[in-house]
Parts: sequence; C-alpha cells; structure tokens
Amino acid sequence: MPFNYTNRMGKKPKYYVVWKGVNPGVYDTWTDCQLQIKGYEGALYKSFDTLDEANIAFAGSPGDYIGKNATVPARQKRGGKPPFVTESLAVDAACSGNPGDMEYRGVYVETGRQAFKVGPMKQGTNNIGEFLALVHGLAYFKQIGCKIPVYTDSHNAMLWVQQKKCKTKLERTPANEPVFDLIARAEKWLNTNDYPNEILKWNTSEWGEIPADFGRK
Repeated sequence: MPFNYTNRMGKKPKYYVVWKGVNPGVYDTWTDCQLQIKGYEGALYKSFDTLDEANIAFAGSPGDYIGKNATVPARQKRGGKPPFVTESLAVDAACSGNPGDMEYRGVYVETGRQAFKVGPMKQGTNNIGEFLALVHGLAYFKQIGCKIPVYTDSHNAMLWVQQKKCKTKLERTPANEPVFDLIARAEKWLNTNDYPNEILKWNTSEWGEIPADFGRK
C-alpha cells in the first residue's frame, strides 16, 4: 500500500512490520497493521520508528526482533541504511512438490505492496516459477515505464533470462500446458524486447528472505 506521510495529530509516525499475517509487509498505520493480524493465528508483527528500520526488519527474520532471544542486526543498531536498494521490486516463486502447484509474485521492497501474483498452476517447478516471475516483473515495468531494479534470489532465473531461454527439464503434459504456454510467451518477450531495469541478486544470507517470499520454508 502507498504510504501516507502526514504527521497524524503531531505524533511521531510509526511503521509496522507484519512478517506473518494476511498480507505480510510494511504498514504506516496501526489500523492497517491490525487488518493483517486480527484473527490470524500465529501473527508476527512489530512497530519501528523509521521506514528504513522497518524495511530492514521486514527483509530479515522476525526472531531477530521479537521474543526473548531477539537480537537487532548490527547494521540497524548503527542506524545505517539498508544494504539493498529499497526502491525496487522483488520477485519469488513457490511450488508445492517438484513438480507441483506453482505460483509466483512480485512485491515492492520499499512498501511490501504486492505488484502482481500468478497461480497456483498445476505441475510446475520452482525454477520455472522464478524465471517467469523475473520476466513478468521486467515486462510489467516496461508496460508502466518504470526503471527501478528487480531483485531475485535465483541464480538460475538470472541465467535463463540472460540466455532468453527457460532451460527446464520438466516433461510437457496436458496438465501443465498452461505453464508451458507462459514459458513460450516469456521467451518470446525476451527475444523481442529490451529493458532498462537492472537485475540484482538478493543476498539471503545477509538480508533474510526476499520480500516476495511466500513464507513456506
């Protein structure tokens, strides 16, 4: 959701990170945060004083910030800026089985707002989903004229996009025909379009799960 930076009744604004809730993300009002956590079993959330702190926390593990064993990362204690580009899009995929039900999405890193989501689709793979998510992000940005970077945590997806070819070994069947139709469209787009957006690798070991992660690990 877009942020409202109005100083509400002269109070210092707060930012709320929802790691586990209806729609995980960063919110700038307690009301919006409550909508994500009310009635949600096992909801994980916390407030922060600045947007930078909230973005860093959302990209990390909730265990670093809540609970008796919480330890705030050193970069936040120093008050430093996030080591990644906040004005960017993160893409990720999830697959229940291999092959299995596959889905993918794109999430704005700065706000946690979901830009797009596709699936679940039958008999796909995680690698295919990562590839399709990255191409979808690039095509989406070209359509709206946006030049910000796109993050992925998949080396294969980056390589396949560079080669303009989804090099999956998945067998084509009637059940996954829609998946292969998307692959063909993605490959055609890559071979007939250029794009100004930089493709960046998300450093999971340093920054936590990518903001577009489906949280099913």
